[in-house]
Amino acid sequence: MNQFSPSEAGLEGFRVARENRRAFGLWVLFSFAVSLLGALVTVSMPAEVRTAMETLQSDTTPDASTFLHAMIAMAPLLVFGLAIQCVMAAAVYRIILRHDDTRWGYLRLGRDELRLMGLTLIYLGLAIAGLVGVTIAAALLAAIAGMGGQGVGAFVGVAAELFAIGLVIYVAIRLSLAPVITFAERRFAIFDSWPLTRGAFWRLLGAYVLALFCMIVVTIVTLVLFTAVAGIVVLLAGGQMEDVSRMFDPDQTSLAAYFNPLMLAYMLVGSLITALYYAVIAAPGAWVYQRLHGDAPAAPLSRPADHG
Repeated sequence: MNQFSPSEAGLEGFRVARENRRAFGLWVLFSFAVSLLGALVTVSMPAEVRTAMETLQSDTTPDASTFLHAMIAMAPLLVFGLAIQCVMAAAVYRIILRHDDTRWGYLRLGRDELRLMGLTLIYLGLAIAGLVGVTIAAALLAAIAGMGGQGVGAFVGVAAELFAIGLVIYVAIRLSLAPVITFAERRFAIFDSWPLTRGAFWRLLGAYVLALFCMIVVTIVTLVLFTAVAGIVVLLAGGQMEDVSRMFDPDQTSLAAYFNPLMLAYMLVGSLITALYYAVIAAPGAWVYQRLHGDAPAAPLSRPADHG
């Protein structure tokens, strides 16, 4: 029941994009519209929000009070970003699990997407609690090991760190089907992924690694080709290569300076990559869920699928 091909699962997103070109085109346009809106927000962003963004992006760790104020200031943007992610993920789930529901290119914002947002927030809370627990446990372990000498303490510290990283990866993989189950069964499925993925950890890990690796390669190749073509066009038009490099650090002083033709072309290519990214990253989970669960993805896990 839990047998599936990691390669087929990892490449499912590319198949989805190839075989559903109209829907994928709408995803690209949606991503482009989001990019335009994001640029408008970036240029007109209040000073308080800009400061909060710089605080969260800083290499230095802010104190608790500064971090809390930055999160409050950034809350509307964070919620918006979460909604976009859930809308795109749900579209990929819908195209695999409810293929006949083709309206709006499978894109919408409804109960399915709100449940995915809620699940993400629940997992965020659980992750924070888990991080606090692991930190406390690691500190106690390091204190005890330190009694045996500096070498023992260092060894135990490294071993504890590696164990923590492995534990995080293991738990993340075992719970990775929770969003798909939540979407398919129209209910919060916080821990339902755990029994479903029993014995499938390595195949799931292989599928996710393959999907991510392929997406990285596609992204690099696409950006290199676009940069080369853009450089040739700019040079033929009498410009400089510095004009091409400004795509990656746009002028945010005004809308006119930001929305130049080269930047718009870069945003369009970025939207293509973004739409493909969501398809490639979200599709493996939905494909695996369908294989592990059976032919009736909307049936609860508590009862056998009805094969009719």
